[in-house]
Amino acid sequence: MPSFLYIEDDPLSRQVVHIILTLKMGYQDVAIFEDSTDYAARIAALPFVPDVFFLDIHMRPHTGFEILKHLRGDSRYVKAHVVALTASIMNEEVETLRVAGFDGVIGKPVDVVKFPVLVQRIMKGEKVWNPV
Repeated sequence: MPSFLYIEDDPLSRQVVHIILTLKMGYQDVAIFEDSTDYAARIAALPFVPDVFFLDIHMRPHTGFEILKHLRGDSRYVKAHVVALTASIMNEEVETLRVAGFDGVIGKPVDVVKFPVLVQRIMKGEKVWNPV
């Protein structure tokens, strides 16, 4: 069964994604960090290696772009899917995410109907560029 990590500073977004992944979709290995402080050590300390990372882009002290760069450079996460969850969804911003190496983008606020479908597509290896 796949495992997930969501790094997000917005409490409501964290709650919605957690409820969808655990209660609606039935996944058990779901970790959520409320900020990006010491993210590398915290990821390494998880009892599982995440298959899917959902990253907020605009957080501190490390942005989603910084975390993506770290993940792409770490052999433990070479097969992981890294998807941006962001409210910054203008066309040029989506292209910036694509060029940076994200496997997709999902716009916030998270749509409780569409999100599970997008997760299933991600798990099949599809690149999901669904900013709305």
